[in-house]
Amino acid sequence: MRVVIGEDSALFREGLARLLADTGQDIVATAVDAPSLVDAVRRHRPDVAVIDVRMPPDNTDDGARAARTLRADFPDLGIVLLSQHVETRHSVELVSTGGFGYLLKDRVLDVDDFLDALRRVAAGGSALDAEVVSRLVGSNRRDDPLASLTPRETDVLAQMAEGRTNAGIARRLYLTERTVETHVSSILTKLGLAGGPDDHRRVLAVLAYLGRHSAITG
Repeated sequence: MRVVIGEDSALFREGLARLLADTGQDIVATAVDAPSLVDAVRRHRPDVAVIDVRMPPDNTDDGARAARTLRADFPDLGIVLLSQHVETRHSVELVSTGGFGYLLKDRVLDVDDFLDALRRVAAGGSALDAEVVSRLVGSNRRDDPLASLTPRETDVLAQMAEGRTNAGIARRLYLTERTVETHVSSILTKLGLAGGPDDHRRVLAVLAYLGRHSAITG
């Protein structure tokens, strides 16, 4: 994969670049602020842009805003946002376009999982950190249908949000694929969402619902 990295911390930026290069990825550019990130993507046209949510010049949500600009300009670009903390304000809007990931920075330490997330995003899939979903589900209001999910259904929902197939969820949670299918069907029924054969569409539908019914902001 051809990768551009947008990260203002020199230590994290160089460490991430070395990690990805050591696994055979092509780091075509790195950027220390949002404007130079946008310029680098426009110049190099990478497969994936890995972007810190908080970047100069404002050090607020500059990276996330740059991601929205890049999505408008390059609909097929894979975008992975990285953050120290759970900040969900931008994730639902971007994930609805596909080719998007939102991961906590400590997930980078699990190299295999991180590379798997990058590959899914580069292929047009989704990779949303399970902790983001857990925070969303944990903020249920009394009248929120999410409150009706069982603990196991919540686990399955988190895996769906990471973009995993039913088979992948079954392996991760040590369940049979038939059991996962039953849980997915129950989740979509409880949330009032139409099911369908395309797992990616179901992920987007669930995330859109979570975004509408969550009070969490970044």
